[in-house]
This record gives sequence, C-alpha cells and structure tokens, in this order.
Amino acid sequence: MRLVLDTCVIVSAFRSRSGASFRLLELLKERRFVAIATSILLFEYEAVLKRPEHRIIHGLSDELLETAIRVLADRIEPVIIDFQWKPALRDPNDDKVLESAINGHADAIITHNIRDFQPGAAEFGIPIIGPSAIIKERFS
Repeated sequence: MRLVLDTCVIVSAFRSRSGASFRLLELLKERRFVAIATSILLFEYEAVLKRPEHRIIHGLSDELLETAIRVLADRIEPVIIDFQWKPALRDPNDDKVLESAINGHADAIITHNIRDFQPGAAEFGIPIIGPSAIIKERFS
C-alpha cells in the first residue's frame, strides 16, 4: 500500500506518542506500508517540525530533530513530479500533498484535514482517510 502522509500527520506523530499518527510512523518503521513524498513535501515536514510552537511540544534538540527527520526521509520513497497539478485545492500547501499522491500513484492520502482535500483529490480517484480510520481498515 502506497500512502502519502500529510504534514499534519507527521507533526501529530512528533507531538504525541499515543495517537494514531504516531502508530502510523511505527507501522512505517516496520515497513507495513510504503510512504511516498516529493522532496518539496519532505522539506515542508522539516520546516513545520522546526517551528517554535511544535518544538516546545516535541522537545527534541536540533541534533535529535535532524536525526529523526533523516530517519523519516530514509523510510519515504521519493516521488518525482512529472506534472504539476496546481491549483487543485483551496489551500496551496495541500497541493504539495496531492501532487505527491498523483505523481507517486498513491493508494490514499492520510490526513486530519479530510475536507481540505475534497473535491480536488476525488477528481483523481485518490481516497482521503484519517489516521485512525486507515489503521482500523488496514492494520488491525
């Protein structure tokens, strides 16, 4: 199964070890699915994780955060953008996620913001699923 993880899922996983988002990163570590992303989306993960409001919560030092991001990037299959599909969604930041899914032939986009991806993702036949739902549907 090929999944694109929205930035909000990555941030949630770093902020709390008790939620579905963190469980998805554990499943990724176990190679139970393939996470895919463009380099642009990977850079967004890093930039958002380094924001002060998130650093206060996850509490990782610069060195540990860099290591965690590197480990995450090593687990993600890179996607090359053959064609840009902009603007397809209301939020231009979400277009990065959708482009990863389209160009990487994703089976689904995993996000906490399901409504933000509708109807744009539906035009491409890409399901939008929450972290808890994908765990229940595919990994229970």
